[in-house]
Amino acid sequence: MAIKIKIDFKKLPRYVQAIISIAPSLIIAIVVIILLILPKNKEIKALENKISAQVNEIAKNDSKAAKLSELTAENERLKKRLVELKEQLPEEKEVSSLLKQVSGLCINSGLEIALWKPEEKKTHPSGIVYEIPVKVELTGSYHNLGYFFSSLTKLNRIINLSDIKLGEPKTEKEKIIVRVAFTATTFSAIPGEETGK
Repeated sequence: MAIKIKIDFKKLPRYVQAIISIAPSLIIAIVVIILLILPKNKEIKALENKISAQVNEIAKNDSKAAKLSELTAENERLKKRLVELKEQLPEEKEVSSLLKQVSGLCINSGLEIALWKPEEKKTHPSGIVYEIPVKVELTGSYHNLGYFFSSLTKLNRIINLSDIKLGEPKTEKEKIIVRVAFTATTFSAIPGEETGK
């Protein structure tokens, strides 16, 4: 048996009438917020994060692109520097002419060559150049020796002097003569086919 309850809306207190009239729209609004708006807000935030990440990526790429001309200029400068450095590093076939040039500097400086003994080339620890040492002994005045060392610094090629030993100075014909022994080492690029590069 069904019970029928009849409520007279007009006899209810005003606040109850207000609650009953507002409740359906409030329930609909809550359902809409939970089912539609909140998921869309999450989606919007995820998209905003993606946009922010892409904006950051664009900014990084723009800064890289702005540096491109600077890096290209730097690359050209380094290529020129490499050419200059290669000029200082003779090929192996040019080493003998370089050593003749050094020998000529000795003679032009007024020094006497007591020993000129080329040794076996060996690979530098870097693995990219050969070391070509020459044992040298010279005699002459301090001034002539200084002039010779000064002349070496003006060569385009790299020549390292090591194991320098000065002998006791002697007086000959009113000149002070000194004997100096050293190892003059020049370098030669290892050909690419030998380095495997």
